[in-house]
Order: sequence, then structure tokens, then C-alpha cells
Amino acid sequence: MWTPYDPKWLVKLLQEQFPSEEAAAKALTTCRVGRWESRAYIHFVDSKNANEPYAEWQFERNIVLQHPQEGMIVLDVLKDGRIGGVEFVKYIELS
Repeated sequence: MWTPYDPKWLVKLLQEQFPSEEAAAKALTTCRVGRWESRAYIHFVDSKNANEPYAEWQFERNIVLQHPQEGMIVLDVLKDGRIGGVEFVKYIELS
């Protein structure tokens, strides 16, 4: 289920830690609706058939941020410049 999301705090964090990532910050401002896969990960782009031909999700790189309370946060940047999703590493369940 897709739900509203306010990315302002992440945009600010990205701008503080990586001021040269202007395109990624702009892309992150458009992430207003997301789908929580788990407590650790929210998708902003449908990841069905990720990286397969014609799939919407085509991964390019990560940007790793550090937050004082949330810890390591990983942004998935897609080949078209969109932010595909955000991973909050501290919430990943260890098995």
C-alpha cells in the first residue's frame, strides 16, 4: 500500500552531508508517496522485476548518509536519477 511520506528531513540531511548531490536532493523532494517493504525500507518506485529490461527500477548507485538517531541511511539512486527507495540500516533484522 502506497502512503504519504515527507522527505524534508532526508533532503536536509543529504544537502548537509553531500552538497554536491543537488540532483539527488531535488529527486528526493519528489518522494511524497512510498510503500514500506518493512520497517527498514521504503520504496518510492515500484521494484517489480528490478534491473530487468523494461522494468521501472534500474539501479545505478547508493548514497550513504549518517543520522545521529537513525544511524546509517542508504539512498538507492536509479539510472534515471530518481530515488528508488531508502534503507534504514538499524532496523534490518539480523538472522
